[in-house]
Amino acid sequence: MRYSPEALLAFVEAASLGSFSAAARKLRKSQSTISIAIANFEADIGCPLFDRSGRHPTLNQAGRQVLSHVEAILDASAQLDALAVRLAENVEALVSVVMSDSYSVTFQGALMARFAERYPHTELRCGPSEDADVIELIQQGLAQVGILAAQPGYPADVAVARLPEQAEFGVYVASDHPLANRAALQMRHLESTRQLYIKTYAPSPHQGRGQAWSAPDYLTLLEFAVRGFGWAELPRALVARFGEGLMELQVAGYPRRVAMDVVWSGRQALGPAGQWLVRQMLGQQADLAGTQPARTGH
Repeated sequence: MRYSPEALLAFVEAASLGSFSAAARKLRKSQSTISIAIANFEADIGCPLFDRSGRHPTLNQAGRQVLSHVEAILDASAQLDALAVRLAENVEALVSVVMSDSYSVTFQGALMARFAERYPHTELRCGPSEDADVIELIQQGLAQVGILAAQPGYPADVAVARLPEQAEFGVYVASDHPLANRAALQMRHLESTRQLYIKTYAPSPHQGRGQAWSAPDYLTLLEFAVRGFGWAELPRALVARFGEGLMELQVAGYPRRVAMDVVWSGRQALGPAGQWLVRQMLGQQADLAGTQPARTGH
């Protein structure tokens, strides 16, 4: 059986407010319209839903059972309406974000909650990636948004903006590593010990010093360091969250701060959800549709 949406709404409001007249005022209808709608709904259900013997109508046992189902119907209807609006606005079904581990701890918080609330029907796919790999994934169309440490230059088809946050890096070893007992180190003092460094799949200028192991993400380097395989330059926020058993070395020039950039394709405009996400990262409401690709870092 098909029930009138107006009758469902009148029933819920009357049940909530305990008064047909109050429901009429809230819905800006006449009391007679509300009373007729509810009476017709009761006829469709096949039994009374309100006890009308007192001064104000109250839900009877049947009405209480029906109420939860009607509320679910209205909630599903509201979600369908919201989806229809987003489909009409061409909101993308998927936003893929690749980001440096040095930013992911910042990203995975309030921003994700706001995105989920604003775009409940858009899938948010997140994954780790660093430096040249981020740029390559954007160029290949495998990700729409990328967050990475600021690069000295960017390809012409990649748009870029500077994020307000900076990442802070330190040099770490396992607490039982031989370097853990050294103080006031210089970088040259580390050259005889295995370095753990970032090496992307895409060609990049990063090279290790002397003995070296590499990985494409900082979380893997952190795991190597925890196991005592060498020293690594790691994001301090990442170590604070996952680096139990690591010790930060006192090395000249550290801790050091690194600017962070957000990038996206300069050839294909972001959809509404992607644009909103980047604007939120930048802390602004600017329209990104007309942003020109950046050829160099800021």
